[in-house]
Amino acid sequence: MAQTDERAAVETPAGLAGAISTLVRAGSLEASTRNLADIESYSGLLPPGSDVFTPWLPGEPYHHLVAMARHLRQAGFNPVPHVSARRLTNVAAARDFFGRLQGEAGVERVLAVAGDSKAAAGPYDSSLALIETGLLQEYGIRSVGIAGYPEGHRKIPEAVLHASLAGKIDVAQRTGLDLFMVSQFCFDGEVIVDWLRSLRARGVAIPVRVGVAGPATIRALLNYGIRCGIGNSLRAVGTQAISLTRLVVQQGPEKIVRRVALDGKGLGIAGLHCFAFGGFAQTARWMENVASGRFSLDEPSDSFSVSG
Repeated sequence: MAQTDERAAVETPAGLAGAISTLVRAGSLEASTRNLADIESYSGLLPPGSDVFTPWLPGEPYHHLVAMARHLRQAGFNPVPHVSARRLTNVAAARDFFGRLQGEAGVERVLAVAGDSKAAAGPYDSSLALIETGLLQEYGIRSVGIAGYPEGHRKIPEAVLHASLAGKIDVAQRTGLDLFMVSQFCFDGEVIVDWLRSLRARGVAIPVRVGVAGPATIRALLNYGIRCGIGNSLRAVGTQAISLTRLVVQQGPEKIVRRVALDGKGLGIAGLHCFAFGGFAQTARWMENVASGRFSLDEPSDSFSVSG
């Protein structure tokens, strides 16, 4: 009944617009850079203290992630580095990495993932194996994000994903970790909402940041979608890419966000998580405009138009 009432509240134009702004206002942004000097230009693009996630790119030493975290902290953001368990070569390296994150950048939140390496370079073959060691907590990291997959994982069976998630929740409850989930980006709002409902039906209550691709060209969205193993929802982008001209058209996540805002009430959504495939500045400006209400609902369509 409560969820029905919440749905009714957002079915009004004002209620829906407010729900959309709230989702984005509570959001985080993910961006990568090999040029640390670029981070100096990020200051002022998002509210101070905003979470900025930084992926551990293939071939990069963890020292680069530490430097990125330090620069983001200096720019006024809260750095949230990815920790790829399989890339940690030994316990000493893990301790050095976490110690530097704490000492040089004041990191208290990370996203723990297995990483895309086929085999572990050291003692940790999964994010669960790393979380179980207690090393994160030892170095002041009390908030840990884990990955979620609305369309499943192309290499991991669903039963294995469910068992791994249950293990992480159990460890978090026993050790006092603040666990949350960040979902892989998806191009279909209905798929995201159905996945969230299935999580809650299984008793998974941790907050979820819903991953969406920020504004970018259709070419970029297709490339990232294929690279990241996005499932059937990629067709929502691909069916529009019918010419070279169309490939350079910008596309944002408005339809997805509107659907999640409308149907996601009561499903434990902590906010959006925007992947900056079109660049940090462009994604940050989109987030600021939507968070501030500078958009209009497109009727009778299922999208909205952002000002600026």
